[in-house]
Amino acid sequence: MAAVPGGREGPVAGAVPVFLYHSVAVDPPSWIAPFTVSPRTFAEQLGMIVDSGLRVVPLRSLVAAQRGGEALPERAAVLTFDDGFADFRATVLPLLVRWRLPATLYVTTGGLGGGPEDGPFPPGSRMLSRGQLGELDAAGVEIGGHTRTHPQLDVLPGGPLREEVGECGRELADVLGHEVTAFAYPHGYSSRAVRARVREAGWTSAAAVREAFSSAADDPWRIARLMVRADTDRDRFREWTRGAGAPVAPFPEGVRTKGWRAYRRTRARLHVPYEAIA
Repeated sequence: MAAVPGGREGPVAGAVPVFLYHSVAVDPPSWIAPFTVSPRTFAEQLGMIVDSGLRVVPLRSLVAAQRGGEALPERAAVLTFDDGFADFRATVLPLLVRWRLPATLYVTTGGLGGGPEDGPFPPGSRMLSRGQLGELDAAGVEIGGHTRTHPQLDVLPGGPLREEVGECGRELADVLGHEVTAFAYPHGYSSRAVRARVREAGWTSAAAVREAFSSAADDPWRIARLMVRADTDRDRFREWTRGAGAPVAPFPEGVRTKGWRAYRRTRARLHVPYEAIA
């Protein structure tokens, strides 16, 4: 995970929490369990967001503000979900509808319908089908791209990188019948070259992780997000809803992040890649 500067004490004006979820389930497969919250916890967290006075806005509103467009409302927040788990339709969507909250779902196209046995996620993973993805799109959920096979993009050579970034968008357009423009980097990993390739492929924004708040001054090609995990306790989540407990992007990439990328690239060249999840 990318290293960031130390957190700040107290709320920070202009901090925009972009919450990152994966699965919302009671009995997740072991590989995704550390990045899963229960339906009860998720409902409680949505209640905390609303009760805190945060105003959840569509991702496109944040991106527009970052590009010098209409300003965000005070105390804005964004909800995002990665990968495309089937529980989004069964569990997440009804709660979003109840609270009238917008969200963006970044989908790994090779995993739709569970994917093949050699697909991006372990066999038995419960993923959305193509038909369900269309239903979510019709219900107003913004669908975004999350590559075809969920690789670490910053260690890929040029050809595979272009395919992962470009084909994902074309596949989603075929499923939905319209272009999709929001992208998220698997594992949060990107680099200057990766971000350039994403722009060239026609995506208009890209979400990272960074374990930080975003802001109107953040980079729309490296939107900072706060990952909600199984061990994210109430106090920490409440702190995030106050705009405290994490740094605010933009900030430079740290030495540890650059070193971590170099380590993973070396392993990839030696054909012993680092096995990242989520």
